[in-house]
Amino acid sequence: MANVNFDQILATTLNNHLDKLEDNVFSARPLFYFLSEAGQIRKEDGGAKIVLPLIYGMNQAAGSFHDRDPLLTTPSDGITAAEFPWKEFYATVTISGREEAINNGEEQIINLLEAKIMQAEETIAELLDQQLFGDGTGNNGKDWDGLKKLVAGHPNDTSIGGINPQTHSYWASNRKAVDGALTIADMTNMFNTCTVGADSPKVILTTQDLYEKYESLLQPQARYTSMQVADAGFQNLLFKAVPMTYDIYCDEGYMYFLNPKYIRLVGHSDVWFKPTPFIRPEDRNAKYSQILLMGNLTVSNRKRQGVMTGLTT
Repeated sequence: MANVNFDQILATTLNNHLDKLEDNVFSARPLFYFLSEAGQIRKEDGGAKIVLPLIYGMNQAAGSFHDRDPLLTTPSDGITAAEFPWKEFYATVTISGREEAINNGEEQIINLLEAKIMQAEETIAELLDQQLFGDGTGNNGKDWDGLKKLVAGHPNDTSIGGINPQTHSYWASNRKAVDGALTIADMTNMFNTCTVGADSPKVILTTQDLYEKYESLLQPQARYTSMQVADAGFQNLLFKAVPMTYDIYCDEGYMYFLNPKYIRLVGHSDVWFKPTPFIRPEDRNAKYSQILLMGNLTVSNRKRQGVMTGLTT
């Protein structure tokens, strides 16, 4: 027979921790942190796909004029949309019958569930981080899209967001296969290639080996750090006043130059850290709830993103 009080405490405690769970997940890894700081973790109401408007050309009805000159009012092309599929993710919180029997006081129940929530938090952060550095092909294409697809484009001649970068040059990211040792000159070239005026990369993500290689290339007096990023818990070094850090899921030899202004982690407003009720299957001495997410990583300007590959130390 179900312990109604136990079930109520479980449901209440889980719901009360969801906002903190979300905040902790999206401050736990560098990519999440930089997207969050840029205001690029957003929720949308739904639709068959995630649709992002793109501006790829100038308004032709604009320019200088004098006095009574006729002014153009013809509608301009130059606006289209990229479409990304919704992807799904879950983490199961399970309470065994033995755990329920042992933890039968309210404080014990809450302590037990808080430990389970911490475990789910770390699991979600770890697995989503892994997927957001991937190419979306894992688990038979069920994994979320990641930088290896949206920026590195594996391969770069396939459709991304429904747009083919080989047909539409404005949709091609900046890629350079270095196949050699990391140099400041290569980094400078990629950074500048991704930059138009003040619109430049705001974070560089790479591997630990390449991060340490960059550190070795700097004179001791030039090893500057962003204190804001350091206070968030991430080691970093500045390159052109932009923080560089590393992630264990960045592919070997890769270095990403990212402008988070155009990279958005979209979540479904109705399925975003949404817990299901705790249930007990007839064939199991346990009850469980699943924390569900629906969303995907998207990009709206690939020209402002760059990646170097084949880098060695």
